[in-house]
Amino acid sequence: MASSRTTSAPPAAAIGAAALTEAGLGLRERKKLRTRQAIRQAAYRLIEEQGYETTTVEQIAEAAEVSPSTVFRYFATKEDIILTDEYDPVLEQAMLSRPADEPPLVALREAVVTSLRLLYDEFRPEFMLRMQLVREVPALRAQMHESTDQNIELLCGVLSERTGRPRDDFELRVVVGAIFGALTQVLFEWAGRESEWDLVETVDRALAVLERGLTL
Repeated sequence: MASSRTTSAPPAAAIGAAALTEAGLGLRERKKLRTRQAIRQAAYRLIEEQGYETTTVEQIAEAAEVSPSTVFRYFATKEDIILTDEYDPVLEQAMLSRPADEPPLVALREAVVTSLRLLYDEFRPEFMLRMQLVREVPALRAQMHESTDQNIELLCGVLSERTGRPRDDFELRVVVGAIFGALTQVLFEWAGRESEWDLVETVDRALAVLERGLTL
């Protein structure tokens, strides 16, 4: 059934976000990135028009002017088209660029908030639509949890490098788990109150709670 949402379909990636996500990529990698973005934008347009369940990979491929096999070369499932983006490397690089003597949670908070401020205006429509769909579609909620596991491993690697602790260190993984629990809560709250809450400020507040030591 088509959704009654009124959120506008997200526009094509603007120059600011494109410059950040394409930084350091060769020509071949940039072409791949743009193909992924074209497929994703086609999916969003179709879903906005006719709903998630009735939108097929074949329709997405036709709208993006690629073959279905090309879609599956870039995305394993239809859910992955909605849930993946190109911003993780931006956040990872921002984290690695923080001063080496900065406490890990301070570095994380500064890196995440700074990156979000740079990207927010351009990715907000896309991200809002994604979170609305996750709230509505059980298959997307389930896939989101699997995607979170991958992001947890990425952050464990970054914090392992900064702290000198092994990636499988128990305390490190507890901290990372708390971080993603907080961010997940922020995203669902924000998606339900987008007209009231600014995502960047809300993420900053959530990470500040963790930074001070989970005291109430």
